[in-house]
Amino acid sequence: MTPLAILVLGRRDHTEAMRVAAGLTIFGHAVRLVFMTGPVAETDANAAMAELLELSDIAPETTVAEMADQLPLLDSVALAAALTAADRVINV
Repeated sequence: MTPLAILVLGRRDHTEAMRVAAGLTIFGHAVRLVFMTGPVAETDANAAMAELLELSDIAPETTVAEMADQLPLLDSVALAAALTAADRVINV
């Protein structure tokens, strides 16, 4: 299998988006994760998934201005570039 550049958009379920993104690295894919629609809730499940992202070498990004002090903030141009660069986009 040829490794792909995959962009995971965390829109509806941030916890599931983190799990999916980390899981895709098992196959050697280059994975980017972008949180959208609102801040990520501070829950035990999200904390565990954040640790999994670290182990998977995924540095999440966001389009949510309230999270700009925690994660790199993508504006519409940067998000469009990420979408264009991806071989596959997964909306979670």
